[in-house]
Amino acid sequence: MAKKIPLLLLGITVVFSFFFGSVFKTEKVFASEKEANIYFFWGEGCPHCAKEKPFLEKLEQKYPEVKVHNFEVWYSAKNRDLLIDAGKKLGADVSGVPFTVIGNKYIVGYYNDATTGQEIENAVKYCLKNECADLIAPIAGIQVREQSKQPQNKEAPESGQNNQEQAEDKNKTEKIINVPFLGEINTMNFSLPVLTIVLGGLDGFNPCAMWTLLFLISLLLGMKDRKRMWILGSAFLVASAAVYFLFMAAWLNLLLFIGFIVWIRVIIGLLALGGGVYNLKEYFVNKEAGCKVTGEEKRQKVFKKLKATTQKRQFWLALGGVIILAAAVNLVELICSAGFPVVFTQILALSNLAKWQYYFYMLLYIFVFMLDDLFVFFAAMITLRMTGVSTKYTRFSYLIGGILMVIIGILLIFKPGWLMFG
Repeated sequence: MAKKIPLLLLGITVVFSFFFGSVFKTEKVFASEKEANIYFFWGEGCPHCAKEKPFLEKLEQKYPEVKVHNFEVWYSAKNRDLLIDAGKKLGADVSGVPFTVIGNKYIVGYYNDATTGQEIENAVKYCLKNECADLIAPIAGIQVREQSKQPQNKEAPESGQNNQEQAEDKNKTEKIINVPFLGEINTMNFSLPVLTIVLGGLDGFNPCAMWTLLFLISLLLGMKDRKRMWILGSAFLVASAAVYFLFMAAWLNLLLFIGFIVWIRVIIGLLALGGGVYNLKEYFVNKEAGCKVTGEEKRQKVFKKLKATTQKRQFWLALGGVIILAAAVNLVELICSAGFPVVFTQILALSNLAKWQYYFYMLLYIFVFMLDDLFVFFAAMITLRMTGVSTKYTRFSYLIGGILMVIIGILLIFKPGWLMFG
């Protein structure tokens, strides 16, 4: 009996080995029948895309069933159209790259391997274990192997969601801080706020934006009704800011719509170069730092209309007139900005930002742009004396602005990736 026990154990071992070997073999065959296509939309010169490329190559090596399909969208109209179609299919905003699609999940942007990379790998793992609807293959003309139907796992990873461990990794690697009301802010991206403040400040020192306000203040100081003074002056400033904001918002949305077209970016780069050269010329030639866009004759017409408007007895007529004149004057004086708002919105369009961040940076730009006007207005209203901005600061802004615009113009044409934030 004792001799039979080892033989019995040996028999049981053989049977179990055969059974589990068959199971594992079947599972391996089943896994090989699964496949996951990754559709990677990127732009030549995009730094975030350059970070994602090597990660996707490693992912292909790690998972033989994974195939990465690359589509460069900045220089290929065909790929750009495919990206737009993909956005419609997924119901996604495709204004920025990199844009990565796995099954019916999409990921916008790329931070690093530990955060966004892990999110992509999670989506790949899910598609290898479960049936994933490949929405891009039909419109991209890619053949997909039919997969046996398996029950959907309700705990599928959703794009944009990370677990607690990934969030902690993101905070360590990206230096994320939580700010009340604003939420998460990446401290590594402070270069965009700095650029916003610098460009807005330089734009605000142009002389064309000041002469109308100075004349309005001179009229307001002669009024006895201080409440009327404050309201009419404030209305002028608010209307000026609103015109700038509406122009920049409209231009930004246009760029987000057609922003993938290379020649649009090149034209804006040339505009920046031209504006930079113009500012440098003004620094050396225009010693008085006066505005040349509006001639003396046009100014006199504006002065007469402004004087007639502010002196109207009916308050609402005066208020409406000041708002309309402020809007009209600032639309004309946008020319004097030498392309600052256009160039700034192009930089925003290149950046991978949330929609609220686009508008936040535009508001920050306009606030900085209006600071000198606010200073002059409040100083005059409080002291009841005219205060102006020294022309030496205006000339200095020509020099700094000219150099900065030339640099930005060159980068927009040759190295747009260097101007991407977020």
